[in-house]
Formats: sequence, structure tokens, C-alpha cells
Amino acid sequence: MTKLTTATDLLNAYLNSVSNPEAAGALFAQDGILELPTVNARAQGPAAVADLLTGLLKKVPDFAFQKPTFWIQTPDRVFAEYRVEAPVPDTGKIYRQVYAGVLIAQDGRIKLLREALDTAEAARAFRKD
Repeated sequence: MTKLTTATDLLNAYLNSVSNPEAAGALFAQDGILELPTVNARAQGPAAVADLLTGLLKKVPDFAFQKPTFWIQTPDRVFAEYRVEAPVPDTGKIYRQVYAGVLIAQDGRIKLLREALDTAEAARAFRKD
């Protein structure tokens, strides 16, 4: 694997590998954190991040990020928005979401990735009517 040197490199790699939980988790530092405070989700360390993503993919097998828009980019921090549009098999609905994420990089790994999302949209997509 090419050495990822910037926060932008790491976020792009994460967005492109989210459907492979082990690969995505490997981008995180041993004490790196993936945090989604609006849905009370938090994972620390590569294995925990992989487990969180594995659970997500069980609910939304076609989950994949698309169309990132980078708003702030420095060597060790990046802020971007990115989209997901994928079916939820249990409800038959489409999960449409825009995530806003800030990533802090340290020593070529993700130290923190904090993401916000529209909780009303998540509830709608996962609610069985």
C-alpha cells in the first residue's frame, strides 16, 4: 500500500474502503477513534472500527460513500461532506444521507474521524412502517 501522508489521503482511502471493514479499520491508529455522536456510536482502534462497519454493512450491504466535497484541507486535518444512497433490505427503503466528517491524522493514520449525519433520515430509512 502507498504510504498515506495527508488527512485528505486518509479520508479518501477510508471513503473508498468502507465496504471492506478490515481495510478501513487498518487506516486507524491503535488508539484512533471513529465517532458518530449524533447516533451515539464510537469505536476505538482498528478492530473496533472494523466491527462497527461490519455491523453497518449487515444492515445496509450496499453502503458506499460517494461524491466527497472537501471544504477544509490541511496536511493533518480535513473537513468534507460525502453521500450515501443505498437500499435497506429490512425496510425496502433507500438510505439517503449526507455525512459531514472531520478527520485528524497523526503519523500516517487516522487519529480521529468524527462524523455527523441527519438522524431523522436515518430513522426514516430504518423504520419499518
